[in-house]
Amino acid sequence: MFEHNNNGRQNQLNTKTSNHQVEAEEEDEEDNDVEGLEAWERAYADERSWESLQEDESGLLRPIDTKTIQHAQYRRRLRTHSSSARIQKGLIRFLYIVIDLSRAAGEMDFRPSRMVVVAKQVEAFIREFFDQNPLSQIGLITIKDGVAQCLTDLGGSPESHINALMGKLGCSGDASLQNALDLVHEYLSPIPSYGHREALILYSALSTCDPGDIMESIQRCKKAKIRCSIVGLSAEMFICKHICQETGGSYSVALDEAHLKELVLEHAPPPPAIAEFAISNLIKMGFPQRAGEGVCSICSCHKEAKFGGGYTCPRCKARVCELPTECRICGLTLVSSPHLARSYHHLFPITPFDDVPPSLPRNSHLLQPKSCFGCQQSLLGPANLPGPSVACPKCKQYFCLDCDIYIHESLHNCPGCESFKQIQIG
Repeated sequence: MFEHNNNGRQNQLNTKTSNHQVEAEEEDEEDNDVEGLEAWERAYADERSWESLQEDESGLLRPIDTKTIQHAQYRRRLRTHSSSARIQKGLIRFLYIVIDLSRAAGEMDFRPSRMVVVAKQVEAFIREFFDQNPLSQIGLITIKDGVAQCLTDLGGSPESHINALMGKLGCSGDASLQNALDLVHEYLSPIPSYGHREALILYSALSTCDPGDIMESIQRCKKAKIRCSIVGLSAEMFICKHICQETGGSYSVALDEAHLKELVLEHAPPPPAIAEFAISNLIKMGFPQRAGEGVCSICSCHKEAKFGGGYTCPRCKARVCELPTECRICGLTLVSSPHLARSYHHLFPITPFDDVPPSLPRNSHLLQPKSCFGCQQSLLGPANLPGPSVACPKCKQYFCLDCDIYIHESLHNCPGCESFKQIQIG
């Protein structure tokens, strides 16, 4: 009897051991499967988005609410920018975007390729740049086959830059940082002292094939006060870090596509002004009138006759196609009054709103309103409980998360503060 029980226990132990071995083997197989995936595939496998699905009372799937997560990221970015609110910034920027189109841009660690992902982020950056810097201008430079070429000259039309870039996508040869810096220096050195000279390099390669001493090119850019920033798509490189340190720019390496977008868009707001450029000076500007639709005139930009549209320089009466720009005939800076007004918010940014806790203390004499002061939508969540909201520290009005983003990124005025000003004036 004793031997039979021992045999039974031994069988149970053997069964448990074999079960543990099978489970361990399955876990090892899953780990091997995950390790065999590419980086972009692991990103989707790690998300496990199906686990965040929820059902409502009727058994239907609820939409995934990512508004709170996106708003938290926006708040962190807003606090970072507001910490330098009292630092003088450059409002008139002349920026060249240098895009690496060497054979390294064809790598597929970013799907479908580095080149396509970079082109997509450059398009978003150009639109965001002109939204935040209406008086500034952008130009595009590509590096491929060891040569740097100017794709577009400095201009204020986002569509012309985007169309030119999308029509020239193709990667081949090696990249040359020295040729890119020399070309940037050639185009930006004649810029007047009130303009802030910048270069943003999106670099995919792990080496640079230069015809000479790149250190001399770096010193020329430093002497010309050209701020060079680099966003890398591969490993960190010493020469890239050295360029940014010498010229006062920033260097960062993207981990994935979302991180690349975040790093690129960080360069859209105006950077702090260099000490020598922080001196106040007067700039002559012209406010041209829009030409009639049926008028035929020679465009000074494209050197050809065009019908209708365009703007007329108030000094020399030359025709230009877009604003802001510099008149090719008399050299006068041409802008529109809305551009000048939109640049004003960088001088006096709105104070970040305070997060409101979901439930106020019982002994508090303040009662959270049920609707947003901006859009008048309800601030109540499920079961009529207070949802996430923010409050202006000056006028004490409550706003929803969407209005918070809209006020700080587009409107640049607090509706609550403006309404109190009108009441006081009245």
